[in-house]
Amino acid sequence: MNKLRMLAVALLTLCLAGLAQAADGLIVVKSNHSVVATADKLESVLGEKGMTVFNRIDHAAGAESVGKQLRPTELVIFGNPKVGTPLMHCSQSVAADLPQKALVWEDEGGQVWLGYNDPAYLKARHGLEGCDKVLNKVSKALANFAQAATR
Repeated sequence: MNKLRMLAVALLTLCLAGLAQAADGLIVVKSNHSVVATADKLESVLGEKGMTVFNRIDHAAGAESVGKQLRPTELVIFGNPKVGTPLMHCSQSVAADLPQKALVWEDEGGQVWLGYNDPAYLKARHGLEGCDKVLNKVSKALANFAQAATR
């Protein structure tokens, strides 16, 4: 029984260690591409779906500009007022998390990930009531964008 308990603790520790890599409320998807290729694919699919890409920030280049090193890390900021405005009608504080953002980064093992805010997290964070239909659409759209960019 003691060995079984030790195995259970070890497995739980491994599971929690994997979860610790992602911030609270962040949905993370493994990418089959480099950071640049993933961000490029994301920008492309967003444009095809009528989203506006407001900015793309290369954090590694920023770090390099001050003599620091950072693994490849890019942030894509995007949105559409047709989606964001109804969310802000439910709670204007959600504007602090809009427009949407997708973070693409390379971990210490060389694996590339794409992460974005879980709409359920935004619902809880901002007390969004009466917006479930919009939030469900946003969830599906973000999952589709992430899949298109990472596969």
